[in-house]
Amino acid sequence: MADPTSPKLPVAGAVVRIPKAVAAPGAQALKVRLNKRMAELGLCSRREADDWISRGWVRVDGQPAVMGQPVAANARIDVAREAEQYQRQQVTILINKPVGYVSGQAEDGHEPAVVLVQPQNRWRECNSRMRWGHEQLRGLAPAGRLDIDSIGLLVLTQDGRVARQLIGEDSEIEKEYLVRVTYQGEQGAETVNVQAVFPPEKLALLRHGLSLDGEPLKPARVEWQNPEQLRFVLKEGKKRQIRRMCEQVGLFVTGLKRVRIGMVNLGHLPVGQWRYLAPHERF
Repeated sequence: MADPTSPKLPVAGAVVRIPKAVAAPGAQALKVRLNKRMAELGLCSRREADDWISRGWVRVDGQPAVMGQPVAANARIDVAREAEQYQRQQVTILINKPVGYVSGQAEDGHEPAVVLVQPQNRWRECNSRMRWGHEQLRGLAPAGRLDIDSIGLLVLTQDGRVARQLIGEDSEIEKEYLVRVTYQGEQGAETVNVQAVFPPEKLALLRHGLSLDGEPLKPARVEWQNPEQLRFVLKEGKKRQIRRMCEQVGLFVTGLKRVRIGMVNLGHLPVGQWRYLAPHERF
């Protein structure tokens, strides 16, 4: 007898997705909204799921899906090939954001980093075969923030799966920063050999023990790279988090650069230039 949990053959014109878990016999199946379930399975973002449902690209247990439909964990979800083709055309772009640009919407006269995503700013060493097109700007949004005074790796994507991976509620993706600092201690300001005068107990606080906006921060990896520069590795991204953390222990940030997100490094990408995320790269 065939295993009822084994994948079924796809029907013509559709890609069949089998959920990760099947409810135990006799157990009451808990239901969630279809768009949430599709996001949990890594098929797409909730917004994309709603778009696909409205286009008629999704079936649940063989029936056309409807917006807001509740589904059980053992429901069979079929996605039309049109959805996969549409998804493959979506781009993810890495940019080395300069100082003076905001991550998202324009504000206070400052332009968003997305305005730099033009053919003339594409890094000459970008080896992607993807060709530039204006349609790639449609829906291209930052997956995470990098404040106006900071430089470094910023991810812009049309792909809801990437956005959810980087900024979803359950994201555990590491972000690495190099941070130049000065220190205002009891003996006055130190700008040259900050490491020598910065108290070890305050370094410990940066690693764990601080709070922002009334909430305790997750543990961070913080260590000296040189006498004036710290390396931060965080798994969260509150607004101006590193600058505010440093202020609490008497440090003043004079330069901040993000050099890594997950397993993707900034590398030698020049400031103000961009490249496509390569097919083999994963966050």
